[in-house]
Amino acid sequence: MVAYRIDRHSGVATYVQIVQQTKQALRLGLLRPGDRLPTAREVVEATAINPNTVLKAYRELEREGLVEARRGLGTFVRRSLGATPADDSPLRAGLGAWAAEAREAGLDREDVAALFAAVLDEAFPAPDGPSGHPDHPDHPSNPSSPSDPSDPSNPSNPSSKPALQGGDPS
Repeated sequence: MVAYRIDRHSGVATYVQIVQQTKQALRLGLLRPGDRLPTAREVVEATAINPNTVLKAYRELEREGLVEARRGLGTFVRRSLGATPADDSPLRAGLGAWAAEAREAGLDREDVAALFAAVLDEAFPAPDGPSGHPDHPDHPSNPSSPSDPSDPSNPSNPSSKPALQGGDPS
């Protein structure tokens, strides 16, 4: 059974953390089709969160077809995700060694996450650029994305002037 860990300082909604952790458990094979997720009451007792938050996360997982609620029985895994190597695989062992090396080099968890994300983006580019997320600096719809320096509307072009559109200019 999965044990949820809620980080109240992460800036990530609690129900999203539950969804993400459930998906990670599915990818790692910790949860398999037929397994029962903890009841909302069990999650509330372990994490001190609102039961509606747990139910919202479980509804999202159900909407994605990953779990199904069985009245009076609980919520059960319908399907797994991915083909993540088992705990004893050489890939996992190599990644574990790399993480230990990163820690020895003085990197903290956030540094390692950023480095890994950068390498991951290079190795597995999204179809529309380094990140499929619109808030990513290199996403085409992000206004802070780099653009053609010769474009007069580009703020990095020294000849461009800001355009004011009514209201207070300050």
